[in-house]
Amino acid sequence: MSTVNLIESFGEFKDLKNIDRVTMMGILEDVFRGVVKRKYGEEAKFDIIINPDKGDLEIWLNREIVADGEVEDEGRQIALREALKIEPDFEVGEEVSQEVKINDFGRRNILSLKQNLQSRIMELEKDHIYTKYKERVGEIITGEVYQIWKRETLVLDDEGNELIMPKDQHIKTDFFKKGDTVRAVVWKVEMRNNSPVVLLSRTAPEFLEKLFEQEVPEVADGLITIKRIVREPGERAKVAVESYDDRIDPVGACVGMKGSRIHGIVRELRNENIDVINYTANEQLLIQRALSPAKVGEIKLDEANKRAEVYMKPDQVALAIGKGGHNIKLAGKLTGYDIDVYRDSDEVTDDVDLDEFKDEIEPWIIEALKGIGCDTARMVVEIPAEELAKRTDLEEETVAEVLKVLKLELSK
Repeated sequence: MSTVNLIESFGEFKDLKNIDRVTMMGILEDVFRGVVKRKYGEEAKFDIIINPDKGDLEIWLNREIVADGEVEDEGRQIALREALKIEPDFEVGEEVSQEVKINDFGRRNILSLKQNLQSRIMELEKDHIYTKYKERVGEIITGEVYQIWKRETLVLDDEGNELIMPKDQHIKTDFFKKGDTVRAVVWKVEMRNNSPVVLLSRTAPEFLEKLFEQEVPEVADGLITIKRIVREPGERAKVAVESYDDRIDPVGACVGMKGSRIHGIVRELRNENIDVINYTANEQLLIQRALSPAKVGEIKLDEANKRAEVYMKPDQVALAIGKGGHNIKLAGKLTGYDIDVYRDSDEVTDDVDLDEFKDEIEPWIIEALKGIGCDTARMVVEIPAEELAKRTDLEEETVAEVLKVLKLELSK
């Protein structure tokens, strides 16, 4: 090959990997420079000429003409008789430029050249992916499900790059099959074994925040600020919003007319219940709003220990706790307080703390009951057995035995 048209040869690869023409030419020049030095020595003088319009590459070796038999370094010198074959009027002491053909490098050097080119291009591609996605952490991307494994799902972006969504970053009701389109947020970008790994998430609070930006123009424009987001992915989420423009109702704008805006977000999150509340710096009022849809009576705050005692009517306790204890758990995360719910009743009744039953009820069962906001015997017995089993994930037989013990004590 008298002209090394490698830029065009690698054109398809370049387009696929998003490597621009100038960078590709720089790689070619650098790689060929190394090959020339290996063949002709470190002191060799040569020019590498790349024509970006035609996409061809030429290598010219520059050597000094010396008398026949006086060549000491073939990389820097050429005998007069050899020089005269190139140009008949050359003389000793002049410099001659001779084009180097690709075949002159030898089979081994050509193979090394190809390997170096591929290696350099792959390194550039890794840098491109890492830089591109490092800048997009927290943004939503749309990809195609390519492969589903036990612990993760492989997703391809629009450039064919492989992205990973770990199983624990799926919403538990997600069900994908190959070829499905999936939306997720860029969660992390890591280097593993010198290769970039882009991790996606559908459970991160940032995913919900970006969905609001897409669905609610006022959020995207900055007229409404999302102050806090907490989630139990696939179950429930609470979003505290605020607007500095008194003319805008932040909750109404986020929900939309008849829920038109939030319905799209709910569908994307597999019917995750989303409570949108007005943010306030008043901690008591924020706790009250965070416990919605339950109606709160009195709130006693222990600011030093970040604990809140909330009193409400008996029929509101179950609403405050919520299915599986999600409502009270998320309210605590949103406000930063450990929230304890108590029945507020005019009727004076005796009650017993659950910790008093440690001799009769296994500690892990007591912890499960506390996990749904039930700290006393009466709070437990007021919840129907079937609902209690569903919220705590306890066996029905276990729940029945617990209720029997508690009711017996309360009847004394």
